[in-house]
Amino acid sequence: MRIRHWQDVASLLVGVWLVLSPFALGFTGAATWITLVLGLSVIVLAVEGFIIPSYLEEWGEILIGLALLVVPWTVGYEPELATVSSMVSGTLVILFAIWELMTDREFITWWHDRWHHPASSEG
Repeated sequence: MRIRHWQDVASLLVGVWLVLSPFALGFTGAATWITLVLGLSVIVLAVEGFIIPSYLEEWGEILIGLALLVVPWTVGYEPELATVSSMVSGTLVILFAIWELMTDREFITWWHDRWHHPASSEG
């Protein structure tokens, strides 16, 4: 297992925070379970980035980050610290994923080939 991107380590740490935050900040109800599940999902995707390095896990992290941004407003997290934690964590997960995508050679090559060299149409 080799760490190719420091952003995977940063995402892993955010995931650990998400798992611990309900207990550290005193969440109750749905906020606890949703934060735990999303935190574990971030951890799984970050570890997947260590084991099978590819750019695909970043897309999953972006979706989880978006969920972290939306869920507090749709579920109504209590206390307010739960909302703040979710918003900050979601923003960090998204930023780390985008940053990693922008610095990943495989993704840059795929993006360049996909958008700058369109497939020629045969007729």
